[in-house]
Amino acid sequence: MNDAARKIETIPARAEKSPLFREAPSNIEAEQALLGAILVNNDAFYRVSDFLKPEHFQEPLHRKIYDVGGDIIRMGKTANPVTIKTFLPADSKVGDMTVAQYLARLATEAVTIINAEDYGRAIYDLAQRRALISIGEDMVNIAFDAPLDMPPSTQIEDAERRLFELAETGRYDGGFQSFNDAVSLAIDMAGAAYQRDGGLSGISTGISSLDARMGGLQHSDLIVLAGRPGMGKTSLATNIAFNIAQAYEGEVQADGSMKAKNGGVVGFYSLEMSSEQLATRIHLRADRDLLVQIRRGEINEADFEKLVGCSQMMQKIPLFIDQTGGISIAQLSARARRLKRQRGLDVLVIDYIQLMTGSGKSSDNRVQEITQITTGLKALGKELNVPIIALSQLSRQVESREDKRPQLSDLRESGSIEQDADVVLFVYREEYYVKNGEPRRTAEEITADIKTPEYLAWEEKMLKVKGTADVIIAKQRHGPTGTVQLGFQAEFTRFADLADSSYAQFIHDE
Repeated sequence: MNDAARKIETIPARAEKSPLFREAPSNIEAEQALLGAILVNNDAFYRVSDFLKPEHFQEPLHRKIYDVGGDIIRMGKTANPVTIKTFLPADSKVGDMTVAQYLARLATEAVTIINAEDYGRAIYDLAQRRALISIGEDMVNIAFDAPLDMPPSTQIEDAERRLFELAETGRYDGGFQSFNDAVSLAIDMAGAAYQRDGGLSGISTGISSLDARMGGLQHSDLIVLAGRPGMGKTSLATNIAFNIAQAYEGEVQADGSMKAKNGGVVGFYSLEMSSEQLATRIHLRADRDLLVQIRRGEINEADFEKLVGCSQMMQKIPLFIDQTGGISIAQLSARARRLKRQRGLDVLVIDYIQLMTGSGKSSDNRVQEITQITTGLKALGKELNVPIIALSQLSRQVESREDKRPQLSDLRESGSIEQDADVVLFVYREEYYVKNGEPRRTAEEITADIKTPEYLAWEEKMLKVKGTADVIIAKQRHGPTGTVQLGFQAEFTRFADLADSSYAQFIHDE
């Protein structure tokens, strides 16, 4: 006879057990009361369905009843003992009762649906406690019997990940997901895109021509942004991070938590640049005129007050910077989880992959280490359900080619970067190479402003590419590849749409 039968038939309490044995916490009476309320009045289901899942029930038969009843109710039909019993095994027994008799007893002894949500919360909380017990038991067992090649840091990272998943979603074991749940998530994503400014399925980068090709930054995607030194990949990453944080608009959820309606909370791992340098770059990018004054050494008291006012405005932007150099993938994951729990997190930026370290032994070669890093970043994006923008260097073989537009084979140190990435973007500025190819002129030619045919041809070519940059979408799992041309001002580290009127004024002022 199982627990459900014992409770429903009011069998005397079990004999006292050894104090060494402790039964996992559960409340079979609460499960029975909730199921009975649902069978009597299907409205009770909608009071708990947003947080209570079948796996939260301790009794296997109750899981099946709740699952089948929920499917029937969602189809717009009535769930009661008669309609549900058809989908349950007829030959099963609950003590001396058949399943049909047990369903009828649940409905007969049902209480009012007013307390349905309270029962649901009690069942959910007990399921959380059972999950905590399971995680704790695994931690103890693994710590006692850990293999020699498993350092404690690996176990800590795994335990932290499982606890984070439990805190975020109420489950820690992953497992299969029904197709109905997957379809519901897809519909929710479409609804969110419909309500979001611009109608994008992902988070807007603030650069409309890039959004048009990518649909914004998609949740859980690993986006690799690569380029040779001097191409402006850090500038593009900081532009996108600032645009997203500046556009942040929160929305209060039913449980009291905040969720980004537009824009988002951004975490920026600046492994190459100090937080002060990065903040200055982002800060002054927000006010071009002030930056011009500072660069020319013409700042006065009024400009300084304007700088302070700009700082106060920037302090409200949800952009968080971590400048730890040589951070490992395990440390980065732990800090990202903590940021999401404490402040929220919608986008993660890492500058850049080659400055990270793996979590394995020091004997691992660099290719294996990069593979471990990219695999870890991909897993972290799925775990946190946020897009991750990871910057990457390109190999020097680009410089040896006549056509210096980067290719996927140029990604440095490991093919795993291309394999694990959902999107690969290359930043390419022809202006950089054309400018370096300026023909040499004699002092007499410069003084007399004499321009040779060779110099005139270079000048014409320079005029065509000045202030422009190509963002090459070399790989995109869920969309087209191609090239997006943007405007770029190296002096102000600013990317923008070429059609942007403010950018046209920007070039004109120069």
